[in-house]
Amino acid sequence: MNTERLIRIIAGSFILISLLLAHVYNGASLTAGATWLWFTAFVGANLLQSGITRWCLMEKILLALGVKSGCVAVQTGRGK
Repeated sequence: MNTERLIRIIAGSFILISLLLAHVYNGASLTAGATWLWFTAFVGANLLQSGITRWCLMEKILLALGVKSGCVAVQTGRGK
């Protein structure tokens, strides 16, 4: 496990926990009408899953468009 994966896992967890706390303490609801909280939940869940599975669709799209990876291990061929 490297720092990049841990950061994604932690960030995704924080986002999902903040949604849970907003629901419990502020009465925020994902089911009452149209809400942007679904987008927040989507971002949090994707951060969490990309940290666990090492797969991120946006990363694949950006690499295909020619954006250089910020990870030295990937640039040097040492990454998986």
